[in-house]
Amino acid sequence: MKRYCLALDLVDNPVLIAEYEAYHKAIWPEITESIKGSGIEAMEIYRTGNRLFMIMEVNEEFSFEAKGAADAANPKVQEWENLMWKYQQALPNAKPGEKWLLTDKIFSL
Repeated sequence: MKRYCLALDLVDNPVLIAEYEAYHKAIWPEITESIKGSGIEAMEIYRTGNRLFMIMEVNEEFSFEAKGAADAANPKVQEWENLMWKYQQALPNAKPGEKWLLTDKIFSL
């Protein structure tokens, strides 16, 4: 099993952050299905201030390219992603249109 860690910022607004967290306490079933169907075995999101960290554990079938293509073809995932952009903002070093950025592991014990 492979692990990926990603980061993203939220709009720094307590009301919007609370709404974002509420959506993630009850994500749409179609979103859960698209996550699991892509080969993601486990996913957690952590927050400090307005910075988010996502940890994904994936199986050997997972690829970011395949997940991106499947998401682009799924109207419900696109609806979710468009809704989430109300709350999210790209990291300062993100390229145009990028959301979650992969982080580099710099330490392991």
